Amino acid sequence: LKKREAELADLLAAVRREKLGELRSKPLRIGVVGFGRFGQFIARTFTQHGKVFAASRSDYTDLAAGMGITYHKLSNMDDFLGEGLDVIILAVSIVSFEDTIRQLAPGLRRSIANNEDHRGPLIVDVLSVKEHPREVMLKLLPVECDILCTHPMFGPDSGKNGWHNLNFVYERTRISGALFHPDNHPPPHLLRDTGRVDSKTSLAVASGDLDIHEHFVDIDGRVHDTHEGSDVYAEGMDRVERFLSIWEEEGCRMVALSCREHDEYAANSQFITHLMGRILGAQGLAPTPIDTKGFESVLKLIGTTTAD
Repeated sequence: LKKREAELADLLAAVRREKLGELRSKPLRIGVVGFGRFGQFIARTFTQHGKVFAASRSDYTDLAAGMGITYHKLSNMDDFLGEGLDVIILAVSIVSFEDTIRQLAPGLRRSIANNEDHRGPLIVDVLSVKEHPREVMLKLLPVECDILCTHPMFGPDSGKNGWHNLNFVYERTRISGALFHPDNHPPPHLLRDTGRVDSKTSLAVASGDLDIHEHFVDIDGRVHDTHEGSDVYAEGMDRVERFLSIWEEEGCRMVALSCREHDEYAANSQFITHLMGRILGAQGLAPTPIDTKGFESVLKLIGTTTAD
């Protein structure tokens, strides 16, 4: 058993090296809208995996240049979109999220109209709530744009020493015009494992009659082949997987979850954590020479919830 375990470990390491080599041979062009503390935090890591461009209201030209990132003012949206971006990450606050989408959408439509393939970039949000950005993006973005809803459940403080074993929640929302069902159908690679079947099509996937890596179920319950019709499906799925692989390669614990389920869970865990952290933070607590481990944990909670 030990020998087999060692052989499997070697095989896994070889696969990861091959996967990383494949990713580096086709680096994504990644745009980050919102270059505040969190935007800078993720952009710095993305520079190790692709070419990164940033846009924000303030002028971060010099800071971005020092990180190897090309910077555009948000007011110059056409210049930013003219960089041939594969992925655009919206690292803005929930307060400005919808306004940012509205500002971005006309430029995206112009860019798509001028593209030879008339395809838009993959749009990714990173807000800590999920149903709101999902609804806004589906409502306002051009249908040619694929949508991925995500929540990196860490920030510049909790992730300062790397992203290993930190949770990354995601929902594939729309790919190549097909809208994934938000509730009844889990992401493709989970269909067989969960056993959540409520139609003949999902039964076929769950039973193994359909390859979970080659098929997905849309909002109407129809099973699609990722290669059907043209290369658009395959390319859309490939782009999403390449982007998700960045987080995976950085060591994140990948959690496929619908936006609805995410918000139900977060309403309990995140709300109480941040509420208590901020209440305690308002008390002006400070470390002392005789702190107990419990009090150190309280101070850590305050630091994480107020700064991350």
